[in-house]
Amino acid sequence: MANREELGIIRGARGGNAAAQLELGKRYLFGSAGLPKSLPTALHWLDRAAQQQCREACELIGAHIPIELASQSQRPLAPWYERAHDAGVVRAGMVFAQLVLADHDPRPEVRAKALRALESAAAAGFADAAELLSQQRRARVGGGAQPALAAAASRPVVVAAPPSSLPLIDAAWQARDWPAYLTLALPQAWALVAASAEPGRLRARLAPADVLLLSRCAQLLDGEHGGYAAGAGEIRLFWELAAAENDRDAQLAMGLWWARMRLDGRRMPPGSGSANFRKATRWLALAGEQGLAEAWYALSRIYIKPEFSQRNVGMAQRYLERAAGMGYRAAQLECGNNAWRARRENESNDVRAVYWLQKASAQGCAEARAALDKIAPREPGRLPGRQALSGSHPLLAARLELAALFGLSRAEALLLDVARADRGHCLVIDIRSSYGRSKRRLVMVETAREREALDRIIKVFEGIDGGPGGPEGNYRQRLYRLKTAAPGACLDTDVESFEMAA
Repeated sequence: MANREELGIIRGARGGNAAAQLELGKRYLFGSAGLPKSLPTALHWLDRAAQQQCREACELIGAHIPIELASQSQRPLAPWYERAHDAGVVRAGMVFAQLVLADHDPRPEVRAKALRALESAAAAGFADAAELLSQQRRARVGGGAQPALAAAASRPVVVAAPPSSLPLIDAAWQARDWPAYLTLALPQAWALVAASAEPGRLRARLAPADVLLLSRCAQLLDGEHGGYAAGAGEIRLFWELAAAENDRDAQLAMGLWWARMRLDGRRMPPGSGSANFRKATRWLALAGEQGLAEAWYALSRIYIKPEFSQRNVGMAQRYLERAAGMGYRAAQLECGNNAWRARRENESNDVRAVYWLQKASAQGCAEARAALDKIAPREPGRLPGRQALSGSHPLLAARLELAALFGLSRAEALLLDVARADRGHCLVIDIRSSYGRSKRRLVMVETAREREALDRIIKVFEGIDGGPGGPEGNYRQRLYRLKTAAPGACLDTDVESFEMAA
């Protein structure tokens, strides 16, 4: 039974609204929760939408309505198949030629175009197209081929690729020869579609190789590779069949199509129809559960859309972080920027920001690199390394090495609690409790050498009380020891006097 949304679509379609007629035709074409799949009813509404110059309705008729149903129509449908063929739907050109040649259209320009469409279909691997084209050529020479022509035109289009072509198809994909791949693979893809659409037949599960072939064909057609132009209906037919067989890329494509948006959340151009976020989130969740980070990212875009009735910023952030954790660069960049903007709510958010921005920067994101240079700039070292000290001051030597590696000031080097400062991917330089004139800042741990040195320095301080009562003493005592052991470390312009020392 039709739900409330579908009842509204039916009312709009009966009232003559082209968009509603298109949507209703699609629902009868593919079936929905409240409406059964019915090709005759789908054709009725798509035909009415096509009469109002709806391009997508023509493409759907050309891609999905078989010759048996088209030949029974009381209205001429050849113009819709012709438009679909002009839009790049090869199968529509085959049916267009069958209708024109079977109806004995006297107009020479129409018959010439039908023959050209037939030649294109034969070149694409449609077996019936090649047979019908051969009959036409024989008829021109000897005549008397009209009965056979009518019989051929009334048969459904069944295409198949010989098994021997499968290695060639795979080789063309590996070689990234997209025109060759589509030339070889499209006939087999249409054979799979035709077999799945046979009325009254229980569709068997497709083999993994067939699912992959459908997904790859849709991917290449969607990206306009190889010079092939395909209609949206033709591409979506491949995506739908592959998605139903749990192909994650196809599920992502179907989710984006139902949401009427691109992967980054931008809306598709006007005229693409209304979004169905319930179906979109279902497909995207299925793709995400199969390990596709882009699907979680797309879900995060949906959950922050104002028009989504279940808008939830918390869910959007959860899906965004899931995509970022799976290595999706755009999600990592956004997680980093979000955490940095929220640092006033929680001071430690700057650590999270650096973490995600480092991940994005490692994948070549220039925007993340620029943000890191602003958030955690690396200052030049202002203290000599540990070689300036003798072995009699191991703790001080370790602090000087730390300062040289990460560009610490003298006060930061002498007062920093090294173990607490280490966050794995960065150091939190925060000595405000001991030195009020300082500011909290971050320094990134960027290389394996720095990580190794930091781990070694932390071990030096294991089990040692770092407070004023420990072996290092307070700041004044540490500063005195530094001046005695390494006088050169106290020659810079910002040397604090012992009177100002804590």
